[in-house]
Amino acid sequence: MSTETPLAPAASPGATSAGPVRTQRRLPRFAATALFVAGVVVGALLAALTTGRLNIALTVIYGVILGTLAVYLVSRSVEGRRKATDRLVTTVVTSAFAIAMVPLVSLLYTVLDNGLNRFDSQFFNSSMLGVVGEGGGAYHAILGTVIITALTTLISVPIGLLAAIYLVEYGTGRLKKVLTFFVDVMTGIPSIVAGLFAFALFALFFGPGVRLGAMGAVALAVLMIPVVVRSAEEVLKLVPNELREASYALGVPKWRTILKVVIPTSIAGLGTGVTLAIARVIGETAPLLVTTGFVNGTNLNPFDGRMTALPVFSYYQLTQPGVPPEFGIERAWTAALVLIMLVMALNVVARLISRLFAPKTGR
Repeated sequence: MSTETPLAPAASPGATSAGPVRTQRRLPRFAATALFVAGVVVGALLAALTTGRLNIALTVIYGVILGTLAVYLVSRSVEGRRKATDRLVTTVVTSAFAIAMVPLVSLLYTVLDNGLNRFDSQFFNSSMLGVVGEGGGAYHAILGTVIITALTTLISVPIGLLAAIYLVEYGTGRLKKVLTFFVDVMTGIPSIVAGLFAFALFALFFGPGVRLGAMGAVALAVLMIPVVVRSAEEVLKLVPNELREASYALGVPKWRTILKVVIPTSIAGLGTGVTLAIARVIGETAPLLVTTGFVNGTNLNPFDGRMTALPVFSYYQLTQPGVPPEFGIERAWTAALVLIMLVMALNVVARLISRLFAPKTGR
């Protein structure tokens, strides 16, 4: 099962005969994979014998342990301790990656399997106004998501970018530490707390029963601002100080250096950070349940009345599907699929921004 690879020292120019040739035994190319698969099969059999049926969780646990041990022990006996340790670490890391991918693949499969049933034109061009059972769509919720997210971005991006510029370019001493501390605290705020804050703020001016799309935008802005600040701060720190010093040496003031040198150099990272921050808040449900409410019709004015977003639409279709319930549940799954597609599209946009607007370093 092993192959031998000769390892001979290079002959000197005046040498007339070669010394003894040392050989290092190596496993065949796919032997490690075959051993690991064999361990997984044995783990599946052991799990079936233990529980009396095929148990996926136990199969994964037993299979990974037995497969890793098989690779290590065979490699240790054939290739030696050093190579066996390398194969052990490689197997553990690869197994961890595969296990981490299982929930993601399962989630995507489940959403696609259930959400494609109502992925039709009616879902995208009709609302739930007057619909009780079959039919209807999320046209009003899609528009609500776009409007609320756009308003959130309009609030968060200027504040977040200016705060990051202050922390990197101007902030010093205790004030900078305090601001950084509060930004870190805001990053970990539960989303429902942001919704309660926005509700309490608007209730002071409009009364306790108010529900507005703008309230949802303010709640999401509370969650989005610290993400923008942290990502922009890290990107701005990556700009070489030599560029700033060269600009100062030419007599350019600090504000103009930031505007003409620092920001253009980091524009790709800033755009990527903002796009990922939008993807972070576009699927939030709890703040919008508290602030925007739910409505079956289309409302395009975030400052007048309730407004429905896709996460809230999916939540109500799942918890209050109506009679018969299967139609509402289908709409909930399709809304979740559309949300995943939006998040994936934003991630693609972030990668495109990073690639297209990255500073050109070549001559």
